[in-house]
Amino acid sequence: MRVGLFVTCLVDMMRPRIGFATLKLLQDAGCDVVVPPHQTCCGQPGFNSGDRESGRAMARRFLADFESFDHVVAPSGSCTGMIRCHYAELFPEDPALQTRLNALSARTFELTDFLVNVLKVERLESAFQGSITYHDSCSGLRELGIKQQPRQLIGRVAGARLQEMDKPEICCGFGGTFSIKLGEIATRMADNKCQDALTTKADAIVGGDLGCLLNIEGRLRRLGDETTQVLHVAEVLAGPEPDPN
Repeated sequence: MRVGLFVTCLVDMMRPRIGFATLKLLQDAGCDVVVPPHQTCCGQPGFNSGDRESGRAMARRFLADFESFDHVVAPSGSCTGMIRCHYAELFPEDPALQTRLNALSARTFELTDFLVNVLKVERLESAFQGSITYHDSCSGLRELGIKQQPRQLIGRVAGARLQEMDKPEICCGFGGTFSIKLGEIATRMADNKCQDALTTKADAIVGGDLGCLLNIEGRLRRLGDETTQVLHVAEVLAGPEPDPN
C-alpha cells in the first residue's frame, strides 16, 4: 500500500517529531510511505477567514502532490476535516476537477482513523509509563467522528493508563483564527480545559491536533505548570525517539 504522508504545515514548523512518529507508525504497519517534498498548507486558515481563492489554490496543490497515492494520511483531524469535508465545495464550475478532488479526499484519513479502520492495527511496539487524559479536538470529533480510535490505540500501549476528563469534548479555545479574534474568550476556554485536565492528575495531556496542544501547553506553562506533558497521540503510539547515544 503506497501512502502519501501529509505532514501539515504546523507540524513541519513547530513539532517535526510528530511527523517522524507518524512515519514510523505507518512503516511499522507495512505501508510504503512517501513524503512529497513540495507539499504545503491544506488551505484551511484562508478558507475559514473567507479567502476562498487561497483554499482553491491549496486544494490544487494538494491534488498535484497526492493524487497518485492509494491513501493520504495526516496527523491532524483539523487538516483532514478541511480536505474531506470542505474541498467538495471549492470547484462547482469545474466538474472534472471537482470529481478528481472528491476521489482524493475520500482516500485521505486522519492518522488514528487510518490505523484502526483501514490498517486494522492490533499491536503496537511502544510503551508509556503513566496516566494519559485525552482531549478531543473539535474538527476531528465533529467532522470526522474521531473519538474511540485514539483511545483504542492508547489502550494497546504498554503501561499507558487512560484517565478521562469530565468534559473531554469541550473546545480548548484555539479554533485557529478564533483565538486571535476573540482572545479573551479563547483564554477563558483554555483555562477551563487546563483545569479539567489537571483535575484528572494525569501525567500527560494527549490529543490529535497540534494547534490544540500548543494552545493547551502554552496556557499550562503560563499558569505555572512545568511538569504535565502535552503530547500528540502519534508520539505516544510510536514510543520515544531512540537515544542517539
